[in-house]
Amino acid sequence: MSMRILMAGASGFLGTRLAHRLTADGHQVTRLVRRPPRTPDERQWNPPAAQLDPAVVAEADAVVNLAGAGVGDRRWNDRYRQLIRSSRVDSTTTLAITIARLPDGDRPRVLLNSSAVGWYGNTGDRTVEEDAPAGQGFLADVCRVWEAATRPAEDAGVRVVRLRTGLPLHRDGGLLKPQLLPFRLGIAGRLGSGRQWLPWISMADWLDAAAFLLARDDIAGPVNGVGPAPVTNAEFTRELARQLRRPAIIPIPAVALKVALGGFAHEALTSTRVLPGVLTEAGFAYRHPTLSTALHAALTTP
Repeated sequence: MSMRILMAGASGFLGTRLAHRLTADGHQVTRLVRRPPRTPDERQWNPPAAQLDPAVVAEADAVVNLAGAGVGDRRWNDRYRQLIRSSRVDSTTTLAITIARLPDGDRPRVLLNSSAVGWYGNTGDRTVEEDAPAGQGFLADVCRVWEAATRPAEDAGVRVVRLRTGLPLHRDGGLLKPQLLPFRLGIAGRLGSGRQWLPWISMADWLDAAAFLLARDDIAGPVNGVGPAPVTNAEFTRELARQLRRPAIIPIPAVALKVALGGFAHEALTSTRVLPGVLTEAGFAYRHPTLSTALHAALTTP
């Protein structure tokens, strides 16, 4: 059935593609923007000031929140750490409280709120699913308060899905984009020891999963948006090099990452071995269940 979907973060790496996918599926997508609206499908809001017209939310059957500053967009310092946290918590709090304050009949049926596999912290070689507790570290702390901010909507009886996204693969962003030039120049290699686990997912499967979760009234709570077969950074490096037909023999030492990335270097070297327990149990069908097919799609699909 066609839905009226209100989306925050629709201009981002994932949001742009999800808005296009949902529109192509026949849904009506209204985008929340901080500037004055320029098109009929935009509505203005101001999450740092908790300003959002309740009538805008009351028009929606579903709310999707992907808002948040990119964790890998720039070198971390204290100010950017605060922006990573506040951009997520402010947007989620504003949406959840606005939803909760609406009369029962005006509330959307579902809030699909972004989270991240950073929730689990460093799991080493241990596999984790959605029932695992929050780990330690900056991103784990951010995910903890980020997810907690959805509670007003949940307490009001709205189905809330917290999509813990892994590393979506696409040549235009995320994990893959900054690696392509060094690999093509033959000056790339594993990060640090290469033993850390990477919870990748193909872009097509992430989009399918988001649409799947919006439609499945029986799924709520945390959902790991990852592929079914995590790999180590060393394995990822070898497969990417194979598909690009380039060598990958120059490892990047941890100390070099710390100089280049600042505080984000710790997260880049974190091992997160996450499995998609909820999606698997629900019978979700992956288009790209292996890294090989996912990377091929990422490198060849527009």
